[in-house]
Amino acid sequence: MKQDWKPGTMIYPLPAVMVTCGSDPSEYNIITIGWVGTICTNPPMCYISVRPERHSYPVLKKNMEFVINLTNRSMAYATDWCGVSSGKDYNKFEKMKLTPGKASVVSAPTIEESPLCIECRVKEVMALGSHDMFIADVVNVQADETYLGPVTGAFNMEQAELIAYSHGKYYELGDLIGKFGWSVKKKK
Repeated sequence: MKQDWKPGTMIYPLPAVMVTCGSDPSEYNIITIGWVGTICTNPPMCYISVRPERHSYPVLKKNMEFVINLTNRSMAYATDWCGVSSGKDYNKFEKMKLTPGKASVVSAPTIEESPLCIECRVKEVMALGSHDMFIADVVNVQADETYLGPVTGAFNMEQAELIAYSHGKYYELGDLIGKFGWSVKKKK
């Protein structure tokens, strides 16, 4: 038997990402975001949703660029801390001992410790209510060579120890149980 609940955001788990923004070191900031996702494959597009009262919001609006930095087990503490501490009070890179890296296409920094950095250029900002959605083109992806397969060069998600956010808690991704299409793959 199922119960009816009031409408809410129960689409979990989500990637726990650290979004970096700013066009020069004086305005660099990190904001931890759970409302993030893919919109389109071709062209590659994604979104982040940010509350207008967040410190990063005017920086994002001014520059219209950001980097989505995937996080892993070793970054879990910094991921949480950057989500509950404000960039108006702290230099989050310094406080969490994270290294701002050079993005290839956008002005916003990457996080060198991140296994995968997705550079984005904003196409549109949609006011939705509590959050505004920044719809963006993916203009470049930087992958840490540590996590690339030697034969295929594909990014090894399991080795990267990526983390997810689910209803106020962080989790490391679990065991591989299948891959796309495995349920209908022909047996040889």
